[in-house]
Amino acid sequence: MAFLSSLLLFIGGLLLVRLVQLLISIRRGQTSSTVSPRTVPARTMIVMGSGGHTAEMLRIAERLDGGRYSPRQYVVASTDKTSVVKVIESEIRRQPDPEKQTYEIITIPRSRDVHQSYVSSVATTVLALLNCVPIVLRARPELILTNGPGTCVPVCLIAFLARLLFLNTKCKIVFIESFCRVRSLSLSGRILLYIVDLFVVQWPELMEKTSTTRQDVRCFGRL
Repeated sequence: MAFLSSLLLFIGGLLLVRLVQLLISIRRGQTSSTVSPRTVPARTMIVMGSGGHTAEMLRIAERLDGGRYSPRQYVVASTDKTSVVKVIESEIRRQPDPEKQTYEIITIPRSRDVHQSYVSSVATTVLALLNCVPIVLRARPELILTNGPGTCVPVCLIAFLARLLFLNTKCKIVFIESFCRVRSLSLSGRILLYIVDLFVVQWPELMEKTSTTRQDVRCFGRL
């Protein structure tokens, strides 16, 4: 029993050290001005929301070079049929030939519905987390793009844990706060603020508030 306790303490200590190292590396990576050029496409996972979130993310995704960000996997809430249609339409515009298309749509349970209470959302978030484990580990994305829907939280948390445990150390997470967030962060933004590799807002007013907590927040203007 004493040996088991010592082993658990040792493993816990190693994980704590790894967590600190990872958070420091994330911070240093964000402030670094040098970026190594890629020679192969980046496996890209794009988390869709619904309604306005989907519209914003599609505008971002459509600007990506299809050759450099491939294959693309779109993560959509299982109840969001509209976003599935929008993604397919967008990819057809990018590449009309079905045999040359390099994308996939993956559905997961919605972690939190609109107006759902925070208490009841705990169970649905846990369910979404469990569903994301095999998806993220199988896909091994090198880039995750999201603009703040609740669906992104379990995806990003699992990706961060995979990186923490050396299961996918190449994954970078880019969080782009929704255009409608002018003076305050979304709940997703507040949760993921410290673990994403790049945190982007679209309004100077929000950058001023957020930069008091995290100095490397970027403001790219309205996308």
